[in-house]
Amino acid sequence: ISGTGGIRDPHILRGEDEKSFYLVATDMSTAKNGWGHNPGIVMLKSTNLTDWKHAFVDLEKRYPSKFKNVQWVWAPQTIYDPAVGKYLVYFTVKFKDDAKLDFYSAYSNPDFSGFENEPTLMFSPKYGAIDGDIIYKDGTYHFFFKGNTKDEKGKEFANGIRQATAKTLAGPWEEDFNYLDAYSAKKIVVEGSSVFKLNNTSTYVLMYDLYTSHRYEFQRSEDLYNFTTTPESFTKNFYPRHGSVIGITWEEAQRLNDKWGGAPEILLKKP
Repeated sequence: ISGTGGIRDPHILRGEDEKSFYLVATDMSTAKNGWGHNPGIVMLKSTNLTDWKHAFVDLEKRYPSKFKNVQWVWAPQTIYDPAVGKYLVYFTVKFKDDAKLDFYSAYSNPDFSGFENEPTLMFSPKYGAIDGDIIYKDGTYHFFFKGNTKDEKGKEFANGIRQATAKTLAGPWEEDFNYLDAYSAKKIVVEGSSVFKLNNTSTYVLMYDLYTSHRYEFQRSEDLYNFTTTPESFTKNFYPRHGSVIGITWEEAQRLNDKWGGAPEILLKKP
C-alpha cells in the first residue's frame, strides 16, 4: 500500500461522525532503502476498522516546485479542524540542503486520498523537531513533539518531549522549552509521544517510546501542562513502536477479533 514498500509511525483518528477512521503513516522502508530518503506518506480511510481504502502521497513527485529537494517526510498525523470543517494532516519535513526539521501541513481532500493544496509550513520549532502530536483541550491546542536544545555552536546537548500551544491550528504556536518526559534530564532518549484521554476521567496520558530500550512508558496529567514525574509502564502482549491510541466500542472489538483475532477477553465481554 506504500510507494517505498514499507510503512511506520501509524496514527489513527476517529472521525467527527464517530463512524469513519483516518490512518496515516510514514511511507518508508529502512530495510530496503535505508534512512537516506523517503519523500511521502500513506493515507487510509475506513468505516469499519477492517476494510481500508489507501493511497500514498509522494511530495517530491506531486509538488516538485516546492519539494523536489525533500529528504524526509516523517510521522504524519491527522486532526479535525472545526474552523474550516476539514481534516488537517501534519508531518515533519527535512530538505536535503538544510539540517532543520520543521512541521508542514495540508488539508486532506474529501475522500482522504491526497491533499487539497500543496503543504505549507505549519510550525518551525527553534531547534527543529519530529513526531508531532496535537490534542485540543479547553480552547487550546497542545502540540507535543520530540524537541532538542543546542548551544551557540549548534551542538545538541538535550532532547526529549516538549510542547507548543496555540488557540487555532493555524497558530501562531508558542513554544515551551521545558521538557515534559521524566527521562530528558537522565540523558535517556525517548520519541514518538502520543497523548490521549482516559475514558470517563479527566486524566490524560502522555506515552512515549524508549526506542533504545524497546518499550513504552507514560506519565499522567489533568491539565496537559503538568505531568506526573514518575513514569509508569503498562501490560501488553506485543511490542509497539511509534503509534497511537483510540477508544473502541464493544461492537468494534468484536469486528476486529472476528477478522484478525487476538482481542483481549475483557474487550469481548458485552457491557
